[in-house]
Amino acid sequence: MKSKSIVKFTIVVLVIALFAYVAAFGLTIGDYQIASVADEEHGIKKGMDLAGGATILFEADTDNVADGDMAAVVQVLRTRLDAAGQFEATVAQQGSKRVRVEIPAVMDTQEAVELLGTTAKLEFRDKDGQVVLKGEQVKKAQAVYGQLDSSGAQGYQVNLELTSEGRKAFAEATERVATYSAESGNYIAIYLDETVVSSPRVQEKIDSESCVITGEFTADDAKTLASQIQSGKLPFSIKVVESRTIGASLGEGALEKSLQAGLIGLILVMLFMLIFYRMCGLMADVALVAYITIVMMIVGYCRITLTLPGIAGIVLTIGTAVDANVIIFERIKDELRLGKTLRASVDAGFKRAFTAILDGNVTTLIAAVVLYFFGTGTIKGFAVTLFIGTVVSLFSAIVITKFLLKQLIGFNIKNPKLYSA
Repeated sequence: MKSKSIVKFTIVVLVIALFAYVAAFGLTIGDYQIASVADEEHGIKKGMDLAGGATILFEADTDNVADGDMAAVVQVLRTRLDAAGQFEATVAQQGSKRVRVEIPAVMDTQEAVELLGTTAKLEFRDKDGQVVLKGEQVKKAQAVYGQLDSSGAQGYQVNLELTSEGRKAFAEATERVATYSAESGNYIAIYLDETVVSSPRVQEKIDSESCVITGEFTADDAKTLASQIQSGKLPFSIKVVESRTIGASLGEGALEKSLQAGLIGLILVMLFMLIFYRMCGLMADVALVAYITIVMMIVGYCRITLTLPGIAGIVLTIGTAVDANVIIFERIKDELRLGKTLRASVDAGFKRAFTAILDGNVTTLIAAVVLYFFGTGTIKGFAVTLFIGTVVSLFSAIVITKFLLKQLIGFNIKNPKLYSA
C-alpha cells in the first residue's frame, strides 16, 4: 500500500514538473516540437498594451450619415478583422462619423490599412455593367460545404441570404441573364470596390431569399469570397484620417512589474500554506504549481490574447485556488479535533467543503461571463482569464490536492500535528 502511494505520488509530481518545463521552455523530440507558452508565434498572444501595434482612425466620406450607419461600419470592419484572424483587435465608434481600430502586433500602418480597406462598395452587375443587386440587399454570405448539383457531388460553396427587396431584384435579373448563352454573357459579376471578385454563371431564374454560388472552390476560396461579400455592405466609403503605431514600452514595463508582483504573491502564498498547514500546505503548493502550469498552457496553446487586465485575472485566481484549499484544510482540522482518523478527516473535510467552494466559484464564473458579454476591450481579456483561472483552480483544489493528500496518507505519516499548525 505504501509503495503504491509513493509510486502514484511520484508519477503525478513528475508529470506536473514535466508540463511546467514544457510550458516554460518548450520541448523538441526529433522533428516534433512543442513551443513554450512564451513563444511569440505559437505561444501567448499579447494584447495592444503589451505588444503595441497599429491604430487607425476612419471617417465617413460623406456628410449624410443616417442612424445605424456607423454601427454597420463597425460591424463590417470587425468582420474583416475576424476573417484575417485578428480576433484580438478592437473596433470602436468615436463621435458620429468616426471609427477607431487598434490591431496588436501589427507595426506597419500601411499593412493595417490594406487589411481593412477604406471602401467596401459591393455590387452585382450583368454583362452590360448594369447594377442588379446592391450590397445592402445581401443579408449574409457564408462559406459552406455541401451538395453542388443533382449529381450528388460535394464541395465548397458560398451561401447568400437576400433581403425581400434583394430577392425581387435578383429574380428579375437572373430570369433575364439565364436566357443568354455563355458566349453572350450569362453571368452576374460581383464587384467589390470596382474590382471583380467573382463572376458566377446563371443557369436559371433564382427566386428565393437564399441562393448559392458554386465553382471549383477550395475551403479558403469560399471563405475569402464569403468574407468579401459579407464585408461589402458599407453604406458609404470611409477614409483614413489618422494612422500611427503604438510602442509597447509602457506595456513592457507594466508587464515586468505585474509578473514580479505575481511571483512575489505566489511565493508568499506558498509560504503561508506551508507554515500554517504543513503537509497539507505542501500538497496545496504542488497543486498550485499545477494550476499555474495548466492556466499558462491553456492561454498559450489556445492562442488567447493576454492583456494587463488578463494578467490581473490570473493573479486574482491564484487567491481563489488557495482559498478553496484553506476551506478544505480548516474542515480537515475540525474533523481531526473530533478524534477522527486522518483518512476519515480528509474525506469528511473535502465533502463538507465542496458545497461552499462550488458556490463561491460559480458566483465568480457568473461574474466572468457577464463581464465578457457586456464588457469591451481589455475587460473581456480580464473576464477570459478570470473564467479559465476559476475553472482550473476548482479542478486543482478538488482533484489534484485531494489525490496528493490521499497518497500522502498512504505514506503512513499519520501524526496530526504535521497536517496543521
